[in-house]
This record gives sequence, structure tokens and C-alpha cells, in this order.
Amino acid sequence: MKTPGPDHPITLTPATNRWRARFAGHVIADTNDALILREADYPPVVYFPRQDVEMGYMSRTDRGTHCPYKGDASYYTLHMDGQFAENGVWTYETPFPAMEQIAGRLAFYTDKIEVYAVDDAAVNPHHRDETPQDRKVIDEVVQHTDSGAGYSQREHWAANVSPPPTADDGGLR
Repeated sequence: MKTPGPDHPITLTPATNRWRARFAGHVIADTNDALILREADYPPVVYFPRQDVEMGYMSRTDRGTHCPYKGDASYYTLHMDGQFAENGVWTYETPFPAMEQIAGRLAFYTDKIEVYAVDDAAVNPHHRDETPQDRKVIDEVVQHTDSGAGYSQREHWAANVSPPPTADDGGLR
């Protein structure tokens, strides 16, 4: 186990805005609680809280890697709409003490999965007026809405109206 220092700096900072991950045209992660890890000369990595990631499309793989600064990483393959991102997601379940903030969080390979910052003010200028419950309701509606591609991100809600009467109703309408 190595400790980050001047020869190999690693910093973790809370993101100042919302972050999303998108795969096969679907948002699979959306959080305002991301951590940005900057390590030496590598590109920054966004770590998402597991509860803000749709895990239903991911399968744990046998792949494992070891980082002398962070610990042992485990991997997931993402499968959605016939597309795969093999080992495209990783996590440090029990990282070394210096990196304990990333424990259980997920990161994505950006060559397989799009990761991008979202400006809440540009999406909704009144976002600061919303309560957490408002955001949850809005997210549910958006995820159950067809994007125009012929399917929604979640299963459609059950109908809340009765179907029209059938032809065997004696002709009464």
C-alpha cells in the first residue's frame, strides 16, 4: 500500500454540479453527490454514489485489478438495448484508508460510457426553488416517458383508465 504524496498526488473533491452517465441513449447515473478524483497526470475520474446508479443493467464480472494507492477494484459489464460495455464500470468496495471516500462508489470508462456535467440552472432556472420531493417526481416522469426512440428508460406505468367496452356489450355506448 502506497500513500499519495508529492511524487504521486491524489485529491478527492466534491463536485460543484450535477453529473450524469449515459449509455445506449439512456441516463444510467444521475447525482449531485459526485466525487472528482484527480490522480497524478491521469484525467479526472467522476465517482458516483451507488444509490444514484441504475444497477439493474450491470453484471459483476471476474475482472479485478490492484492499484497500490487505492486498493482492489471490481468490475461490472453494462448491457442495455443489445449493447455491451464490458468491464466498463469499476468500484473500490474497500479501498485503502487514504481513499476511503470512494468506498462503494462507481466510476465509468469514458471511452465506453458518456460521463458529463449538467448545469441545473440551464436545465431548470428554478431548480433552487424545488424540494427533493419535486425532483424525485420530475425524475420519475422523465424516466417513464418515451424519448422518441420507441421506449422509455423504465417500464410504463399501468393504465389508470378502463378500456372502452367491447362489441359484446349489446351495442350500448
